[in-house]
Amino acid sequence: MSRILLFNKPFGVICQFSRDGLHPTLADYIALPNFYPAGRLDTDSEGLLLLTDDGMLQHRITDPKHKQPKTYWVQVEGVPDAAALAQLQRGVQLKDGLTLPAKARLMGAPENLWPRNPPIRERKAIPTTWLELTIREGKNRQVRRMTAALGYPTLRLIRYSIGKWTVDDLQLATWRELVV
Repeated sequence: MSRILLFNKPFGVICQFSRDGLHPTLADYIALPNFYPAGRLDTDSEGLLLLTDDGMLQHRITDPKHKQPKTYWVQVEGVPDAAALAQLQRGVQLKDGLTLPAKARLMGAPENLWPRNPPIRERKAIPTTWLELTIREGKNRQVRRMTAALGYPTLRLIRYSIGKWTVDDLQLATWRELVV
């Protein structure tokens, strides 16, 4: 029997338990022994982080050959057009290669979204748009690099789901334990 924690990671928290002296860590939110992150989420990203006490499950979640879909809510600067969405759906050429095709669509601002601290930078003359983007790989800072390559810098990045697990009904900075 394996246990998994679904943690809604706040902006600015690093995905490790050891302290770096600069940022809050997982240890500031989770006091259970023997749990380890199954994957990472950048310090300046928010949302779902999975942790488990089972090394085999951790490997299965993070191993690229299992290609767990990860869905992100992405607030970008500007308004992506149909060509930009089509490019995301075909794959985006990055310095380290072509990304796998993604599912991409425009969406409204997520309902019941927690405020970000600090808030994103806003420019009066440039609108922002929300995208829902689902990828099946995990290159370093991939979503941010994909949107930037198309001319739409990411302002806010929230991981909504990994596979079947989501942040639904999970308040910011809280976690829920499941037995799998």
